[in-house]
Amino acid sequence: MSHSLLTRTRFSMSAISGILLLLAIALLAGKGLNWGLDFTGGVVAEVRLDQQLKAADIKPIVDKALQQDVQLIGSSEADRWTFRYNQVEDTTVSLVSVLESSSASVEVLNSSIVGPQVGSDMVEQGGLAVFACLLLTMLYLSYRFEWRLALGALLALTHDVVIVLGMFALTQIEFNLTTLAAVLAVLGYSLNDSIIIADRTRELFKAKPNEEANLLINDAVRATFSRTLITSGTTLVTVSSLWLLGGPALEGFAIALCLGIAFGTWSSISLGVTFPQLIGISPEHYKKAAPMAEEALP
Repeated sequence: MSHSLLTRTRFSMSAISGILLLLAIALLAGKGLNWGLDFTGGVVAEVRLDQQLKAADIKPIVDKALQQDVQLIGSSEADRWTFRYNQVEDTTVSLVSVLESSSASVEVLNSSIVGPQVGSDMVEQGGLAVFACLLLTMLYLSYRFEWRLALGALLALTHDVVIVLGMFALTQIEFNLTTLAAVLAVLGYSLNDSIIIADRTRELFKAKPNEEANLLINDAVRATFSRTLITSGTTLVTVSSLWLLGGPALEGFAIALCLGIAFGTWSSISLGVTFPQLIGISPEHYKKAAPMAEEALP
C-alpha cells in the first residue's frame, strides 16, 4: 500500500471513529445501560425441575407470570436451573407456584436476594475500578511517551470502552459484574495495541529525525500491523468460542471482549498514532538536545 493511500485510510478511519464515539455517547445518554441484578437488586434462585423440561418450555411461562424478562441459566445437570429476576410487587405470585404448573416436582435448592443498596454499592465500586484503571494508565503513558503519543493512546483507550458500552446500550444486553470484568479486560487489550504501535513510532522518530512524520507513522503501522492482527485474531478466535459455546452466563462477557479487541486494533491506528499527527507530533520532538559547548579556559 502506497504512503498516500495508507494516509487517506488512516484519516478515514479517524473520521469513522469520531462518528462512532459520538453515537455511543448519545446512546449512553439516551437509552442507558440495561443494568443486571448485580447492580439493581433482585432474586437469584436455583431450582430442580423435571428432567424432560427445556428452556423453551419454562421461560415463556415464567416471563408471563412474573411480567418481566427472566434470565434462565441451565447447568451441567439436566434438571437444575438458575432463575434471575427482579422482585415482584404482587406477593401472591411466587416462582414456585408458577413452576408447579409445568413441572410435577419443584425443589428450590437455594435462593438469595440482592438488595438495592448492595446494587448501588456495586455500581459505585465498578465505576471507581474503571476510573482507577484510566488514571493509572494515564500516569504510565505520561511517563513512557511524549505527551502527544500518550494523549493518542489514552484517547484510543477511552474510545474502545465507550464504544463497547454504547453497543450494550444499543442492544440492551444485560450489563452485570461479568460484563464489567470484560470491560476492564478491554482496557488491557486496547492499551497493549496502542503501546505497540506508539513504541514503534517513537523508535522510528529517534532513528530518522529528518524524515516526515507522516511517512514514519505509515512505516510504524506497516511494521506492527501483522503482529497486532495475529495477536488480536488469535484472541478473537478463543473469545468467539466462548460466545458460541459458553451459553447465556458468558454471553455478555464474550460480546464485550470481542468488540473491545476488534475496536482496540482499529483505534490503535485510527486514533493512537493518527491523532498525535493531527496535533503536530514530529521527529523533532525526539531529537536529543545538543550538548553545550565547553567554555574556553582562560
